[in-house]
Amino acid sequence: MKADGRSSADAGTVHSASPAFQIIVLGAGGGPNEDNVTGLLVRSTARQWTRDSVLAVDAGVHLAAIIRIFEEHLPRASVGKPNIPPSTAAPVNGDSPLPLGDAGRSKTYMTSGPFANLELPHETAKANATYVFRNLISTYLITHPHLDHVAGFAINTAALQQTLRRKRVAALPSTIEAIKEHIFNDIIWPNLSDEGEGAVGFVSYDRLVDGGNVALGDGEGRGYIEVCDGLAVKGWSVSHGKCMSHSQHGSYSSDPAETGYSPYYSRRSSRKDLSSGSLDSARSQSFSQAPEKKAYDSAAYFLRDEASGKEVLIFGDVEPDSVSMNPRTARVWQDAAGKISAGLLTGILIECSYDNSQSDSMLFGHLTPRHLVAELSTLAGMVQELALHDGKPGSPRKRKRASNGHKNPSEETIPHQRRPPSRHHVRRRTRSSVSPSTSIRRESPRHSSSEMALVTADEPDLIPIVEEDGGPRHKSHKSKNKHAMPRPLEGLHVVIIHIKDPLRDGPDIGNTILEQLQEAERETGLGCTFTISRCGTSLWL
Repeated sequence: MKADGRSSADAGTVHSASPAFQIIVLGAGGGPNEDNVTGLLVRSTARQWTRDSVLAVDAGVHLAAIIRIFEEHLPRASVGKPNIPPSTAAPVNGDSPLPLGDAGRSKTYMTSGPFANLELPHETAKANATYVFRNLISTYLITHPHLDHVAGFAINTAALQQTLRRKRVAALPSTIEAIKEHIFNDIIWPNLSDEGEGAVGFVSYDRLVDGGNVALGDGEGRGYIEVCDGLAVKGWSVSHGKCMSHSQHGSYSSDPAETGYSPYYSRRSSRKDLSSGSLDSARSQSFSQAPEKKAYDSAAYFLRDEASGKEVLIFGDVEPDSVSMNPRTARVWQDAAGKISAGLLTGILIECSYDNSQSDSMLFGHLTPRHLVAELSTLAGMVQELALHDGKPGSPRKRKRASNGHKNPSEETIPHQRRPPSRHHVRRRTRSSVSPSTSIRRESPRHSSSEMALVTADEPDLIPIVEEDGGPRHKSHKSKNKHAMPRPLEGLHVVIIHIKDPLRDGPDIGNTILEQLQEAERETGLGCTFTISRCGTSLWL
């Protein structure tokens, strides 16, 4: 589906390839540096810088990162009309000017950086950043409740006294319950939510439905719920390593839908036991009932631009299905494949925490380049399957019902495609970047894979597509399937987030991961391009 046309007053010179999303990277890392952990801002390019026009996706780092961006670019603010060149085409990546407000009024605007053409109501960086935090950001879409994804938001809630409305935290129910129980609980942090004892009311909870709420929306937007002006979301649960059954935030491998809290020794019961002198009894209970391993719940979110129908897919922390005790990522790829085939999905933001030197036993619920390419190969196989049927799934077969007897309407049928490998099969699998069953091969021309370039705060705002050339020739591989697409993920941008810095001498870990991904892409012929996200930059997708 092509993007709907928009007037030049809304988005410059518009064409079908115009980006639908601006994504501001506040934090690109996965720790251990606390000033560079996961945090994104997303908005529709069809909307102006207005109240509730910005969505935060995770907020391990948040207000401090926004302040840093303003400190870098505030000296370049101008008084007068927005600095918008006539007939400016929106780029694929970079900081593109968009019109805002009454152009005839004398106002102060940002002229560069991710917040270009934002009207500035204040003089200082911290005051303007707080204005964005309080007024422009309406919702916090949280993938899972680990501190590197929520710490910034929790601390920043102290600045919400003077706002006119509550901030909204949207997430899958298990994440909401974990935030409610373990963060806004008057112990770790004051209960600034609107639920529970002593609730202050700064924050409200919105519990999303796994797989989307099919009672909402219609057509391509069925199952989506609006999260800010111009953007709607649908979420899927994914697995992020193992946890114990007392953790409240996990799903048993026998039932992906089960997220109940099954404490074997809860803190609340322990306080009661200790007060009554039952320390020995509590200790005996904690050791006599061994915790049961579960898959820790994270999420992947499809964001839909209401103006164009375009979508991006943003993952929280996720482990490969090949090693998971509860493989669920294939459901997300199933949903994504149809969107790619229809030309709707423009980009994927996904973690790749380690390089390929990290062993499977030390993944801790994360991805490496070899596993990420294997996952993308599964997606590519599904796209190929749809192409063989002219965009229509093959003979459907029913998905096994969850043990609770209910079935998600969006999961009633699934076409013949590659299934998540069984654990027995995984044990026999080698550690190659792509398994033989999911390998996609093609005739490899002279290397010319492209990469979206990124800029730092002091570089020009428009970020071009940089074509690499002159690379070595690679051994060609012919596809076993003569009907297979040569590059099934052609045009798909894959942006890497949540890289863990090893804090040691040597090459930049991001560059190493990028090189390993590009090498694997050349071998498999997926067709997608990889980009390493950087703090303080914008992605235009």
